[in-house]
Amino acid sequence: MPKAIIAPSILAGDFSRLAEEGIKMIKNSADWLHLDIMDGHFVPNITIGAPVVKCLRKAIPKSEVIFDCHMMVSKPEQWVHDFAEAGGDIYCFHYEATNNPSTLIDIIHKTGMKAGIAIKPKTPISVLFPLADRLDMILIMTVEPGFGGQTFIPSCISKIRALRHRYPDLNLEVDGGLTETTVTLAAEAGANIIVAGTSIFQATHPSTVIQTFRRIVHTYQPSSSPSSPSPLSPSSSPFSSSYTSSSPLPLPPP
Repeated sequence: MPKAIIAPSILAGDFSRLAEEGIKMIKNSADWLHLDIMDGHFVPNITIGAPVVKCLRKAIPKSEVIFDCHMMVSKPEQWVHDFAEAGGDIYCFHYEATNNPSTLIDIIHKTGMKAGIAIKPKTPISVLFPLADRLDMILIMTVEPGFGGQTFIPSCISKIRALRHRYPDLNLEVDGGLTETTVTLAAEAGANIIVAGTSIFQATHPSTVIQTFRRIVHTYQPSSSPSSPSPLSPSSSPFSSSYTSSSPLPLPPP
Protein backbone atom coordinates (compact mmCIF):
# COMPACT_ATOMS: atom_id res chain seq x y z
CA MET A 1 0.00 0.00 0.00
CA PRO A 2 1.37 3.47 -0.84
CA LYS A 3 2.57 5.69 1.98
CA ALA A 4 0.42 8.11 3.98
CA ILE A 5 0.21 11.62 2.51
CA ILE A 6 -1.54 14.62 4.06
CA ALA A 7 -2.50 17.41 1.66
CA PRO A 8 -4.04 20.55 3.18
CA SER A 9 -6.54 22.20 0.83
CA ILE A 10 -5.90 25.88 0.26
CA LEU A 11 -9.62 26.33 -0.36
CA ALA A 12 -9.83 26.79 3.41
CA GLY A 13 -6.94 29.25 3.53
CA ASP A 14 -6.84 33.04 3.37
CA PHE A 15 -6.85 33.85 -0.36
CA SER A 16 -5.29 37.26 0.28
CA ARG A 17 -2.10 35.54 1.49
CA LEU A 18 -2.02 32.14 -0.19
CA ALA A 19 1.77 31.88 -0.37
CA GLU A 20 2.08 32.52 3.36
CA GLU A 21 -0.64 29.98 4.04
CA GLY A 22 1.09 27.39 1.89
CA ILE A 23 4.46 27.93 3.55
CA LYS A 24 2.78 27.67 6.94
CA MET A 25 1.35 24.27 6.00
CA ILE A 26 4.75 23.04 4.80
CA LYS A 27 6.35 24.11 8.07
CA ASN A 28 3.59 22.21 9.88
CA SER A 29 4.62 18.95 8.12
CA ALA A 30 2.20 18.87 5.17
CA ASP A 31 3.31 16.47 2.43
CA TRP A 32 1.50 18.19 -0.45
CA LEU A 33 -0.59 21.30 -1.09
CA HIS A 34 -4.00 20.57 -2.61
CA LEU A 35 -5.01 23.33 -5.03
CA ASP A 36 -8.74 23.49 -5.76
CA ILE A 37 -9.26 24.84 -9.27
CA MET A 38 -12.91 25.80 -9.94
CA ASP A 39 -14.27 27.47 -13.07
CA GLY A 40 -17.84 28.40 -12.12
CA HIS A 41 -19.18 25.95 -14.74
CA PHE A 42 -18.37 22.40 -13.67
CA VAL A 43 -19.00 23.57 -10.11
CA PRO A 44 -20.82 26.76 -9.07
CA ASN A 45 -17.87 28.32 -7.27
CA ILE A 46 -14.82 30.09 -8.77
CA THR A 47 -11.38 29.97 -7.16
CA ILE A 48 -7.99 30.29 -8.87
CA GLY A 49 -6.38 29.53 -12.22
CA ALA A 50 -2.94 28.90 -13.68
CA PRO A 51 -1.65 32.49 -13.19
CA VAL A 52 -2.18 32.25 -9.43
CA VAL A 53 -0.61 28.79 -9.32
CA LYS A 54 2.40 30.19 -11.19
CA CYS A 55 2.75 32.94 -8.58
CA LEU A 56 2.48 30.38 -5.79
CA ARG A 57 5.18 28.30 -7.44
CA LYS A 58 7.51 31.31 -7.52
CA ALA A 59 7.04 31.67 -3.77
CA ILE A 60 7.17 27.91 -3.09
CA PRO A 61 9.68 26.11 -5.35
CA LYS A 62 9.20 22.54 -6.59
CA SER A 63 11.99 21.46 -4.24
CA GLU A 64 9.73 22.28 -1.29
CA VAL A 65 6.31 20.76 -1.97
CA ILE A 66 4.12 18.97 -4.50
CA PHE A 67 1.22 20.93 -6.00
CA ASP A 68 -1.78 18.61 -6.30
CA CYS A 69 -4.08 20.39 -8.77
CA HIS A 70 -7.70 19.26 -8.45
CA MET A 71 -9.32 20.43 -11.68
CA MET A 72 -13.02 21.08 -11.07
CA VAL A 73 -13.44 22.51 -14.57
CA SER A 74 -15.66 21.77 -17.56
CA LYS A 75 -12.90 21.43 -20.16
CA PRO A 76 -9.89 19.91 -18.40
CA GLU A 77 -8.12 19.31 -21.75
CA GLN A 78 -7.90 23.06 -22.23
CA TRP A 79 -5.71 23.76 -19.22
CA VAL A 80 -3.15 20.95 -19.07
CA HIS A 81 -0.23 22.82 -20.59
CA ASP A 82 -1.00 26.01 -18.66
CA PHE A 83 -0.83 24.18 -15.34
CA ALA A 84 2.29 22.27 -16.33
CA GLU A 85 4.00 25.57 -17.16
CA ALA A 86 2.67 27.10 -13.93
CA GLY A 87 4.43 24.44 -11.86
CA GLY A 88 1.72 21.89 -11.19
CA ASP A 89 2.89 18.38 -10.30
CA ILE A 90 -0.36 16.40 -10.35
CA TYR A 91 -3.23 17.14 -12.72
CA CYS A 92 -6.36 15.48 -11.35
CA PHE A 93 -9.39 15.95 -13.60
CA HIS A 94 -12.99 14.86 -13.13
CA TYR A 95 -14.18 11.84 -15.06
CA GLU A 96 -17.53 13.59 -15.43
CA ALA A 97 -15.94 16.58 -17.20
CA THR A 98 -14.48 14.92 -20.30
CA ASN A 99 -15.57 12.63 -23.11
CA ASN A 100 -12.10 11.21 -23.67
CA PRO A 101 -10.31 10.53 -20.38
CA SER A 102 -7.85 8.11 -21.99
CA THR A 103 -6.46 10.73 -24.36
CA LEU A 104 -6.35 13.28 -21.56
CA ILE A 105 -4.21 10.96 -19.43
CA ASP A 106 -1.71 10.75 -22.29
CA ILE A 107 -1.65 14.53 -22.69
CA ILE A 108 -0.98 15.01 -18.98
CA HIS A 109 1.85 12.49 -18.90
CA LYS A 110 3.51 14.08 -21.92
CA THR A 111 3.87 17.34 -19.97
CA GLY A 112 5.71 15.56 -17.16
CA MET A 113 2.86 15.84 -14.67
CA LYS A 114 1.25 12.89 -12.91
CA ALA A 115 -2.33 12.04 -13.90
CA GLY A 116 -5.23 11.56 -11.53
CA ILE A 117 -8.96 11.14 -12.00
CA ALA A 118 -11.57 12.36 -9.53
CA ILE A 119 -15.10 11.02 -9.27
CA LYS A 120 -18.16 12.58 -7.67
CA PRO A 121 -20.03 10.69 -4.92
CA LYS A 122 -22.70 9.38 -7.32
CA THR A 123 -20.30 8.22 -10.05
CA PRO A 124 -19.73 4.43 -10.04
CA ILE A 125 -16.14 3.27 -9.67
CA SER A 126 -16.56 0.89 -12.60
CA VAL A 127 -15.94 3.79 -15.00
CA LEU A 128 -12.34 3.83 -13.76
CA PHE A 129 -11.53 0.19 -14.40
CA PRO A 130 -10.40 0.62 -18.05
CA LEU A 131 -8.15 3.54 -17.04
CA ALA A 132 -6.71 2.67 -13.64
CA ASP A 133 -3.53 0.97 -14.84
CA ARG A 134 -2.44 4.27 -16.45
CA LEU A 135 -3.32 6.48 -13.50
CA ASP A 136 -1.03 7.73 -10.77
CA MET A 137 -3.92 8.49 -8.43
CA ILE A 138 -7.67 8.21 -7.99
CA LEU A 139 -9.54 10.87 -6.00
CA ILE A 140 -12.79 9.77 -4.40
CA MET A 141 -14.86 12.82 -3.51
CA THR A 142 -16.60 12.35 -0.17
CA VAL A 143 -18.71 15.50 -0.66
CA GLU A 144 -20.20 17.12 -3.74
CA PRO A 145 -17.36 19.19 -5.23
CA GLY A 146 -17.48 22.97 -5.30
CA PHE A 147 -17.43 24.24 -1.72
CA GLY A 148 -15.43 23.64 1.45
CA GLY A 149 -16.76 22.81 4.88
CA GLN A 150 -19.31 20.20 3.76
CA THR A 151 -20.42 17.06 5.58
CA PHE A 152 -18.75 13.73 4.77
CA ILE A 153 -20.93 11.29 2.76
CA PRO A 154 -20.59 7.85 4.45
CA SER A 155 -21.76 5.89 1.41
CA CYS A 156 -18.46 6.76 -0.31
CA ILE A 157 -16.60 4.42 2.04
CA SER A 158 -17.65 1.36 0.05
CA LYS A 159 -16.05 2.90 -3.06
CA ILE A 160 -12.74 3.38 -1.28
CA ARG A 161 -12.81 -0.16 0.05
CA ALA A 162 -13.60 -1.67 -3.35
CA LEU A 163 -10.90 0.34 -5.11
CA ARG A 164 -8.26 -0.59 -2.54
CA HIS A 165 -9.17 -4.26 -2.85
CA ARG A 166 -8.85 -4.07 -6.62
CA TYR A 167 -5.75 -1.82 -6.71
CA PRO A 168 -3.58 -2.47 -3.63
CA ASP A 169 -0.68 -0.31 -4.84
CA LEU A 170 -2.54 2.67 -6.33
CA ASN A 171 -2.69 6.04 -4.58
CA LEU A 172 -6.24 6.61 -3.33
CA GLU A 173 -7.04 10.17 -2.29
CA VAL A 174 -10.13 11.32 -0.40
CA ASP A 175 -11.43 14.87 -0.23
CA GLY A 176 -14.39 16.35 1.63
CA GLY A 177 -15.63 16.60 5.19
CA LEU A 178 -12.54 15.00 6.69
CA THR A 179 -12.12 15.15 10.44
CA GLU A 180 -10.41 12.75 12.83
CA THR A 181 -13.53 10.56 12.82
CA THR A 182 -14.02 10.46 9.06
CA VAL A 183 -10.30 10.13 8.32
CA THR A 184 -10.44 6.98 10.42
CA LEU A 185 -13.30 5.64 8.29
CA ALA A 186 -11.50 6.50 5.04
CA ALA A 187 -8.15 5.10 6.17
CA GLU A 188 -9.69 1.87 7.40
CA ALA A 189 -11.25 1.47 3.95
CA GLY A 190 -7.88 1.96 2.27
CA ALA A 191 -7.33 5.65 1.51
CA ASN A 192 -3.69 6.73 1.81
CA ILE A 193 -3.94 10.40 0.75
CA ILE A 194 -6.01 12.71 2.95
CA VAL A 195 -7.13 16.13 1.71
CA ALA A 196 -8.44 18.37 4.46
CA GLY A 197 -9.13 22.07 4.55
CA THR A 198 -11.20 23.42 7.41
CA SER A 199 -10.02 20.88 9.98
CA ILE A 200 -6.37 21.83 9.36
CA PHE A 201 -6.49 25.54 8.52
CA GLN A 202 -8.83 26.41 11.39
CA ALA A 203 -6.91 24.37 13.94
CA THR A 204 -4.98 26.14 16.68
CA HIS A 205 -2.10 23.76 16.03
CA PRO A 206 -2.23 22.56 12.40
CA SER A 207 0.83 20.34 12.86
CA THR A 208 -1.00 18.33 15.51
CA VAL A 209 -3.94 17.70 13.18
CA ILE A 210 -1.66 16.75 10.28
CA GLN A 211 0.35 14.37 12.45
CA THR A 212 -2.83 12.85 13.85
CA PHE A 213 -4.23 12.22 10.37
CA ARG A 214 -0.94 10.68 9.26
CA ARG A 215 -0.86 8.40 12.31
CA ILE A 216 -4.43 7.26 11.60
CA VAL A 217 -3.56 6.30 8.02
CA HIS A 218 -0.47 4.42 9.24
CA THR A 219 -2.62 2.54 11.75
CA TYR A 220 -4.71 0.98 8.99
CA GLN A 221 -1.89 0.18 6.60
CA PRO A 222 -0.88 -3.51 6.44
CA SER A 223 1.40 -4.33 9.36
CA SER A 224 2.98 -7.35 7.69
CA SER A 225 5.07 -5.18 5.38
CA PRO A 226 6.16 -1.52 5.25
CA SER A 227 4.24 0.94 3.13
CA SER A 228 5.15 0.80 -0.52
CA PRO A 229 7.05 3.86 -1.71
CA SER A 230 4.70 6.10 -3.65
CA PRO A 231 5.89 7.54 -6.97
CA LEU A 232 4.14 10.73 -5.91
CA SER A 233 5.93 11.15 -2.60
CA PRO A 234 9.74 10.84 -2.49
CA SER A 235 10.98 10.05 0.98
CA SER A 236 13.96 12.37 1.39
CA SER A 237 13.85 16.11 1.99
CA PRO A 238 15.83 19.08 0.65
CA PHE A 239 14.70 21.34 3.46
CA SER A 240 16.87 23.10 5.95
CA SER A 241 16.32 22.38 9.62
CA SER A 242 13.45 24.87 9.72
CA TYR A 243 11.36 22.46 7.66
CA THR A 244 10.16 18.97 8.45
CA SER A 245 11.64 15.72 7.21
CA SER A 246 8.34 14.64 5.67
CA SER A 247 8.42 17.33 2.99
CA PRO A 248 8.74 15.73 -0.48
CA LEU A 249 11.05 16.29 -3.39
CA PRO A 250 9.75 17.03 -6.89
CA LEU A 251 7.98 14.30 -8.78
CA PRO A 252 10.08 12.01 -10.95
CA PRO A 253 9.26 11.82 -14.68
CA PRO A 254 6.32 9.56 -15.54
